[in-house]
Amino acid sequence: MIIFAIYIIYQYHIFPVMELSKNKLLAIIVVVIILVSILGFALWWVGTNNKMVRESEQIDSQWAQVANEYQRKIDLIPQLVSIASGYQQFEASTLANITALRTQWMAATTVEEQVNLSNVLDSQLATIIVTYEAYPELHSVALVSNLMYEVAGTENRIATERMYYNDYVREYNGHIKSFPATWVAHSGDFEPREYYQSSNAPPAP
Repeated sequence: MIIFAIYIIYQYHIFPVMELSKNKLLAIIVVVIILVSILGFALWWVGTNNKMVRESEQIDSQWAQVANEYQRKIDLIPQLVSIASGYQQFEASTLANITALRTQWMAATTVEEQVNLSNVLDSQLATIIVTYEAYPELHSVALVSNLMYEVAGTENRIATERMYYNDYVREYNGHIKSFPATWVAHSGDFEPREYYQSSNAPPAP
């Protein structure tokens, strides 16, 4: 529209001062095109950067939901270890690992650390569940049975929040890897985020 306006001014001599030669008019048009292009690129760059920031914050916010649910399972571990240690079917080394991993998870300061520790901790908890299933006599122990079902119920809630978290990570990772948005991602240090797959999540008893 700016270029069209310049052309109209020139064509119909709306302003005497605008009686320019064709070369000067062409130069003005080129300058206007360059300025408009720069402005458009700048607006796209800022918009893309802001969207990546929002997507990253959305991932962090959703991880907080995952962590809230996972905290429920973390809070069950001392009771789980205390009860399981009274039965020789549960390996003492596994219980010790679970206790140590719980401490590490609570001390973790980044999402990536918590994701990695959660996966390792889940694998150890899965061992506890498998042991529980392998010994039917443990099913008759109310304390053990109730606690196992409580762990399973917590895992179901975690799975729901984990699904939303992975959806946000997938959207964000796809965005920062797409062209030309990858230019903005590199300049803004937007790194791919890690999925929380948890293939080792404890099965339901």
